[in-house]
Amino acid sequence: MMMKVWKWYQGCLSHHPLKTQVISSGVLWGVGDIAAQYITHSTTRNRLQLSHDKAEDFKVNWKRVAITSTFGFSFVGPVGHFWYENLDKFIKLKLLLPTNSARFVAAKVAMDGLIFGPLDLLVFFTYMGFSTGKNAEQVKEDLKRDFIPALILEGGVWPIVQVANFRYVPVRYQLLYVNIFCLLDSAFLSWVEQQKDAAWKQWLTSFTSFKDR
Repeated sequence: MMMKVWKWYQGCLSHHPLKTQVISSGVLWGVGDIAAQYITHSTTRNRLQLSHDKAEDFKVNWKRVAITSTFGFSFVGPVGHFWYENLDKFIKLKLLLPTNSARFVAAKVAMDGLIFGPLDLLVFFTYMGFSTGKNAEQVKEDLKRDFIPALILEGGVWPIVQVANFRYVPVRYQLLYVNIFCLLDSAFLSWVEQQKDAAWKQWLTSFTSFKDR
């Protein structure tokens, strides 16, 4: 069964690469948001030490799932497709680095982490704010609250993920590799956004506040 699905996906990726990445990104980000909602529900119940009788049953917020999934469809899918495709070409043709060499992989990881990573976070939190009816000032405050903590935590994980991706995964499947991890990433970002003014966020952002003084 899995082999049939894999071969079907390979065929879709070969004949319709952009469409396949857009659809798979939207689906994975939607699933990731459902996971984030469940995690938030479970942690809240445990933190308040509610019994199963008193705690409300978990219900999926389908509006939020649709909003998050749309982010996958409209941004992660198309932008990620062209980003990873052209990043490889840029490193090869402009920087003239040997494929799969240590400098080649390091350059791709650095550019991905310094350009696409922060952009992805900025667009995600901005989009989620406006799509839920917040005004520009509220979105700005949410960015101050969420952007730095997410950037710090993701900065410790994604470089490791991308080293393995750029070093061992063929270019044709690098987008699939990234999309699989985007399932976890979408759950993480959705969870961060739902955490509001959590104490751990205030602790992380306090470092930047201290530097501004």
